[in-house]
Amino acid sequence: MRILLFTGKGGVGKTTVSSATALRAARSGLRTLVLSTDPAHSLADAFDVALGDRPTPIAHRLDGQQLDARRRFEEAWADVRHYMVDLLDWAGAGAVEAEELSVVPGLDEIFALADIKGFARSGEYDLLVVDCAPTAETIRLLSLPDVLAWYMNRLFDAQRRVTRLARPLVSRVTSMPIAGDDVFGAVRRFYDRLDGVREILTDGAVTTARLVVNPERLVVAEARRTYTYLSLFGYHVDAVVANRVLPAAIGDPWFDEWKAAQSGHLTAIEEAFAPVPILAAELAGHEVIGVERLAAFGDSLYGALDATASLSDVAPLTVRADGDALVLSVHLPFTGRGDVELARNDDELLLAVGPHRRSLLLPDSLVRREVGAARMAGDRLEVEFVRS
Repeated sequence: MRILLFTGKGGVGKTTVSSATALRAARSGLRTLVLSTDPAHSLADAFDVALGDRPTPIAHRLDGQQLDARRRFEEAWADVRHYMVDLLDWAGAGAVEAEELSVVPGLDEIFALADIKGFARSGEYDLLVVDCAPTAETIRLLSLPDVLAWYMNRLFDAQRRVTRLARPLVSRVTSMPIAGDDVFGAVRRFYDRLDGVREILTDGAVTTARLVVNPERLVVAEARRTYTYLSLFGYHVDAVVANRVLPAAIGDPWFDEWKAAQSGHLTAIEEAFAPVPILAAELAGHEVIGVERLAAFGDSLYGALDATASLSDVAPLTVRADGDALVLSVHLPFTGRGDVELARNDDELLLAVGPHRRSLLLPDSLVRREVGAARMAGDRLEVEFVRS
């Protein structure tokens, strides 16, 4: 099974790129599913076909799906939803408001993770292409396995026990609904559906991410941040797609300044993201909609390349020996020493870069050692562990 994640700033053309990649793979003989996790779906528009919440045939060997978060909420979250509606109703919200407020923000990302794991384990497809939401939502999606695992491993069982003990006392002094074992059981069952998804998504032999950019200053700046945060959480980025590059054939002098600016940005992209390969796609003279136009776009983008191959082998995280010390190396491109916060808590290393934080569970070989030093070496954070 192979998984390709496509993300980028809203409007850069990631749906077009992911759709064309999926179609090219299907035409090469792979059973392919292209899945949209963006709440503002445009996958159906790209193929000019109707797509639903379940895999729908698009072309030979190619299916498509657009996630319906509310429908999944009704199916998988019923016990929790009923409790939340009762709680909101007790708090004074009207029936309609309680129904609306009971849909927890971010659940669409959780359902998407469950779908990705399910398809990866099903054996029905050879390739899963994920048309992700814009970058901020994608980072939240891909950080969820870490956050949920931390909560379930450290707080969930304790919270369940405390609630069970407190329920008789609280019920005597207030009519406020208290979560029962059915609610906690629903949370546990749903988390079990996600268990293992992080291992799938951070395995570079299975899953790689591709950043879609336009050669524009603001777009490239956001892509740099995205690359840093994906690396922080252990995801492999194997290519950058520079989309909507003005063709050299355009000779109108009105475009000269724009072409010069794009040329400078393309050079900056190549230098900044090296050694990750840069794939360029020229601005089409028409809308890239429908199977045939997407197929032509994919052929132009990839040329002789295998679109499903892993195009780069930069490792997000490694451990190596350096004399008597062991060095944990984390790939953090575009990051300076002052951008990183680092702390140790027993068997965890706590990393923070910008607004994003990761709790990294240390392997046994490092747990028994003390942190000796930390430094930035090029684009990698290197943390030295020494014998205590």
